[in-house]
Amino acid sequence: MGTPTEQHDPVAAAAGGELDLTVDGMTCGSCSARVQRILERQEGVTRADVNFATGRARVQLDDDAAVDLDRLSAAIDKIGYEVTGAVLPGEEPDEPRDPGEAHAADERRWFWRAMLALPPALVVTWISMVHTGMLTGVEEGFEPWERWTVFLLTLPVQFVVGWPFLAEAARRAVRVTANMDTLISIGTLAAFIYSTVEFVRGGDDLYFEVAAVIIAFLALGRYFEARAKGRAGSALRALLELGAKDARRVDPDSGDEELVPVADVAVGDLLKVRPGEKVPTDGEVVAGESAVDESMLTGESVPIDKVPGDRVAGATVNSAGALTVRATAVGSDTALNQIVRQVEQAQAGKAEVQRLADRVSAVFVPAVLVIAAATFAIWAFAIGAPVQGLTAAVAVLIIACPCALGLATPTGIMVGTGRGAELGVLIKQIDVLERSRQATTVVFDKTGTLTRGEMQVTEVATDGETDPGTVLRRAGAVEADSEHPIGQAITAHARAEAGDLPLAEGFTAVSGHGVRAQVEGTWVTVGRRKLLAESGVIVPERLETAAERLEAQGTTVVLVGWDGAARGAVAVADTLKEGAAEVVEALHGLGLSVAMLTGDTQTTARAIADQVGIDRVLAEVLPADKQAEVERLQAEGEIVAMVGDGVNDAPALVAADLGVAIGTGTDVAIESSDLTLMRGDLQGVVTAIRLSQQTYKVIRQNLFWAFFYNTAAIPLAAVGLLNPMIAGAAMAISSVSVVSNSLRLRRFTG
Repeated sequence: MGTPTEQHDPVAAAAGGELDLTVDGMTCGSCSARVQRILERQEGVTRADVNFATGRARVQLDDDAAVDLDRLSAAIDKIGYEVTGAVLPGEEPDEPRDPGEAHAADERRWFWRAMLALPPALVVTWISMVHTGMLTGVEEGFEPWERWTVFLLTLPVQFVVGWPFLAEAARRAVRVTANMDTLISIGTLAAFIYSTVEFVRGGDDLYFEVAAVIIAFLALGRYFEARAKGRAGSALRALLELGAKDARRVDPDSGDEELVPVADVAVGDLLKVRPGEKVPTDGEVVAGESAVDESMLTGESVPIDKVPGDRVAGATVNSAGALTVRATAVGSDTALNQIVRQVEQAQAGKAEVQRLADRVSAVFVPAVLVIAAATFAIWAFAIGAPVQGLTAAVAVLIIACPCALGLATPTGIMVGTGRGAELGVLIKQIDVLERSRQATTVVFDKTGTLTRGEMQVTEVATDGETDPGTVLRRAGAVEADSEHPIGQAITAHARAEAGDLPLAEGFTAVSGHGVRAQVEGTWVTVGRRKLLAESGVIVPERLETAAERLEAQGTTVVLVGWDGAARGAVAVADTLKEGAAEVVEALHGLGLSVAMLTGDTQTTARAIADQVGIDRVLAEVLPADKQAEVERLQAEGEIVAMVGDGVNDAPALVAADLGVAIGTGTDVAIESSDLTLMRGDLQGVVTAIRLSQQTYKVIRQNLFWAFFYNTAAIPLAAVGLLNPMIAGAAMAISSVSVVSNSLRLRRFTG
């Protein structure tokens, strides 16, 4: 990663695309809103998304303007924050960032600060409660030793434990800005300075417990917040930890094995993977056979058989035999790192609902300062109770900190996208959460999506006199030299049923109609009715009826004849994937209509659709016209989620409101989709939509309670109904509760 201290050429620093910055010093939602506002004011920046929870800023750059990274860093530094890392457009980070490191450091730091603050705060509170009569029922004056005790115990709490708040507030003040640290510092210093003046004067109006307890509660709250935020990123951290640390590199000449760090592996290296070991990096099997557990990558629990020529992904586990693998991708190019990077990109984004919170946070702190000043002024001058006014103003300052607003959306996104990665669902853009909630129709491509994409024989019908095995054996022999998928399916099925097939001679293919060859001394014709008619082969009525029945079921029927008559009909179909009907039923349960897009005839398509309960069939659609069909549905008012394999369906996936690509473990970055499913299991479609909807629901809950909390609490504090100590505890609890609500997504199962 680059750092702000490096000098960057303006053109090199921005030739369009996205710039990824790491920003330190943000402590609340108002901070991220301020950084975002400053970035968007810079020349050449078209948009910025700044995420408080992750400490990241994603900057969209103008293609026609050069942007100097050092100038951006200086602009951010001017308002009191620091750019500590940058990834320029077109660059990749050296290695994925561990999202838990910063949170773990914060957790340790705030734990010890809380432990330092709590004991003295409790002692100060106890003495103060005795003085006020809250414990004894009789209000008493402070003894000299009590006065010195509360003063001396509060001093380190205010200026040692509370130093991070004071230092940040001072930096903001120098730059004429404010954030939540400003509110905390003004509130606690007001109570401390007032009490200190009273202490020096010999008065009994001491409120040291207000400053001590507030800082203790806030330190404890920051500890729990850092801990919860660390848990929010645990799924992504778990992915990072899955990769192998070492690799057995094989010398291609001598065959000797050498154990090396996986970072030293280069593309083209031969690697030996023994049973039970992790595959070090993405590669192609060149020797050996085994089953590989890819569950960490795809969520698929059953190990996948691998033979020479098959691809394997780094961090998957070799379950059985030894494999020799040639490395095809290393470092940031591996499937695992692509997943981590894609999830990080999603987490760095900002949902539209967060923009409302940002707009509120941007004016929130200045507004609270005005409210607190007005509260004190009214109490002091209109009511004549300056002490109560000070207490109420401090309560307003403390209760109003917009931490919960800043955490509401990012933590929901962090947990939701992390859990999705664990379940094999990659969310590419955060606005997917909103669009998935609004979808009304799910459109499935048929071949390779709803179906397996492989033709299979489903039935063999005969004329009533010929043995089905004979029909299949002779048809398989004729089709043995065919390159057509239907012919290959017939031959494969025939070999599976009958074993070795007789030799066919004189093979002739009639394009689009069928094939002919001599089998066991007899000319056998396999194909459509037209070819049989041209060959002088008559189709008996019984076989014609059977063929019509099979075609009505959505299969392709191939007739088989010899000696002047058709002897059988072989039905071939692209079979549905397991669980397709259950997936369609589940989508209906979510209130969605389901359509199927296919190039098949209306009859064939309708038959397949009826098997799974699909509502609408878009048949006889050429690959080039799929996008137009999606746009036609949108013109009818439908919000379309398109599910395809990401190849022929790419234009339709882009055109759809929500593109869902069914990918594989080694092809996770399908650019045309919004959601990528790591395996071919259709249940992933339901999981993806449910996860998106549930994540969005949690975010809305977080935002509602954050807004409600601040809206209701500030008036209570202003009228003196909220003690500052209780306000401090409530403010800390509000942030932790928002993060804890987001953590419920970790239990999502689909």
